[in-house]
Amino acid sequence: MSRRVIFLLAVLAMCGSQCAKRETPVSPQEGHADPTAATSKDTVRLTADVCEMVGIKVEKVGYKPCRSVLKAMAKILAPQPQTAIVSHALAARVGKVHVKIGDWVKQGQPLVTLESPEVADAKSEFYKAIADRELARLTFAREEQLLKKEVGLKKNYLAAESACKIAEANAEVAHKKLHVLGFTEEQVQEITDTHQINPSITLQSPIDGKVVANKAILGAQVDQMTEIMTIINPTLLWVDAEIYEKDIAKVKVGQGAEIVVPAYPGKVFEGKISYIGDVVDEQTRTIVVRAEVKNEDNLLKQGMFANVDILLNGICKMLVVSSAAVLEEGREKTVFVKDKDCFRRRLIQTGTVEGDYQQVVGGLKAGEEVVVEGNHELRSKLKEEVLKAAHVH
Repeated sequence: MSRRVIFLLAVLAMCGSQCAKRETPVSPQEGHADPTAATSKDTVRLTADVCEMVGIKVEKVGYKPCRSVLKAMAKILAPQPQTAIVSHALAARVGKVHVKIGDWVKQGQPLVTLESPEVADAKSEFYKAIADRELARLTFAREEQLLKKEVGLKKNYLAAESACKIAEANAEVAHKKLHVLGFTEEQVQEITDTHQINPSITLQSPIDGKVVANKAILGAQVDQMTEIMTIINPTLLWVDAEIYEKDIAKVKVGQGAEIVVPAYPGKVFEGKISYIGDVVDEQTRTIVVRAEVKNEDNLLKQGMFANVDILLNGICKMLVVSSAAVLEEGREKTVFVKDKDCFRRRLIQTGTVEGDYQQVVGGLKAGEEVVVEGNHELRSKLKEEVLKAAHVH
């Protein structure tokens, strides 16, 4: 405790003792204190000299143009449409890693090369299916010409037509299988042109973004359950806030939102409400409200906690009190109200916070004076008096 605080408490204690002597005169007839002069447990009486010595300053409660906002706690998430998990449909060995965690990648950029016997088998099946299709097409074309020249047999023509359809279907199945394994159309065309059968497949980035997780280790085995890499495009993020059921009607899609995170307390990120949930949590009686926020500087990170101000109805006049006057005691908020030579502790209810002021929901009226400096010393004095009254040593 600083020397100044100790000195102020000592002054308050001396003043309280003197005031108590003046305000509780003893009746010569009964020997009891006058009940009309008894000091309330929530009241501190100070003379003007002591107020000046302690540094008591007051400010009037009044109306002020403020934005109507709804405050909420939130968490920053990566949008699902801008998140990609890179995996493979078959068990394979990591043959080459092209990127590392933290790298920015473009859609189609090589990420990792895998080696798998099933890949080689799939390529071989594709080559065979392409060759069978070409042979079936030539056979069908020949039988069609022979039939037109009336030197071929109808049954041979029909058999060739059926074989051609089957070969086309088999080639399409082999082609789709390569896509299922992760080959792009360009890679399939390259396989068709080169006729090279090897067990390698290079997985490419499905989106533009940043590699935020990488389990690709050279020589390691991966399977269908392995999330080899995770890529996120963090230029636009979701901020999921929870508001109480009673406030649902106040929030609309398209309303503005201001987001502040502990990492950058002086910086405000502008967002906009894009989604209001449809299910109320039965335990907390809250609902999810989502804002989208641009993150061009990449300052916001997935998983961060945030404070959100949802902007409701523009500018309106509100009854406000200086935040410096408000003392928090657990879940309660109190102020000291000046009443002549008394300072009375009073419980209040607050709402919106706008700069250095808080909206008054209940407990105060316009024109009342509240202590904005010296209120902590007044609270300490009250606690001291309560302890004395309870004979606590």
